[in-house]
Amino acid sequence: MLKKTAFFNKHVEAGGKIVPFAGFEMPIQYKGITQEVNRVRTTVGVFDVAHMGRVEVSGEKALDFINEISTNDASKLELFQAQYSAMCYPDGGIVDDILVYKLEGKWWIVINAANKDKDIKWMLEHKPADVKFVDLSDEITQLAIQGPKTEEVLQPLSNIDLSKIGYYRSAHGTIAGIPTFIARTGYTGEDGFELYFPANFGTKMWDELMKAGKKFEIEPIGLGARDLLRLEMKYTLYGNDISQHTNPLEAGLGWITKLDKPKFVGKEVLLEKKSKGLATKLIAFTMAGIAIPRQHYKIRTPNGEEIGEVTSGNFSPSIKKGIGLGYIKLAYTNPGTKIEVDCRGKFEPAEVVTPPFYKNASHK
Repeated sequence: MLKKTAFFNKHVEAGGKIVPFAGFEMPIQYKGITQEVNRVRTTVGVFDVAHMGRVEVSGEKALDFINEISTNDASKLELFQAQYSAMCYPDGGIVDDILVYKLEGKWWIVINAANKDKDIKWMLEHKPADVKFVDLSDEITQLAIQGPKTEEVLQPLSNIDLSKIGYYRSAHGTIAGIPTFIARTGYTGEDGFELYFPANFGTKMWDELMKAGKKFEIEPIGLGARDLLRLEMKYTLYGNDISQHTNPLEAGLGWITKLDKPKFVGKEVLLEKKSKGLATKLIAFTMAGIAIPRQHYKIRTPNGEEIGEVTSGNFSPSIKKGIGLGYIKLAYTNPGTKIEVDCRGKFEPAEVVTPPFYKNASHK
């Protein structure tokens, strides 16, 4: 049985095309993926991200536990700060990428929907007995509101000054009278907030956001546009660009991999890989012509040497080009390097570029 989020009826009312996703019935699109991407890039859109996993960790050893299972250093977090991180297997492969929040006397970890059960099992296998672990995924729901007009939409509904919440910072407040944990985070590159609140307020929150955003032509945004928005920023997607078969160093996530930490799962293998030198690296590329790259398309050099494979690819509405990510041999990863992508049997010219693809995002 597929689950429904607190916003399912709203998706149906809005004409959302519903598909199975990560065990839920979710909207893939409403009026069209390109229109939804453009809406978020220009004004504001609302995403149902209630299918994500949300867990709470507390206890005297909670920080030690989080630092043991994650690559980043949670000890550096200030109160109400968020941190992007990852969890690794002992061989350095990625369990998942996660978001960690430091709250008052506790920590929140937000995990990918498709990985929720696997992630929780992994965490519990490493959890000391004196660390308290609570799955809040059903009790607390989540919406993302993203786009350059987000703050203007939310501020009249809020009881706190949202301009004082910096990027990757958070605060407790209310939105439309609903007690809400408000985080200036997101997956689009645009300014925006992720709102965490009791699931029984789902319909009210949705309606209030839509009413407040009407003058900015606010729209609900589906999974299709969400994937394109993150791709335009070169934000990695688990199952495409990162997986148990890739490691954070190859994936360009060395900045969240603190090898100077005393220990974390996978550290020794990652240190060894770094010292030996990486064989491949995740790169961003644009197509020279009208071809659109897709996952698993082969990448080669212009002289025919196969050097890698596409992990994510699509047509970017924001820059009007085919764009993609892929792992290729290290020698060919410099921006400006000419490559070719096997698009349905025809090798199409492309070029390695410096990400993000879309350079004008509004995040603060």
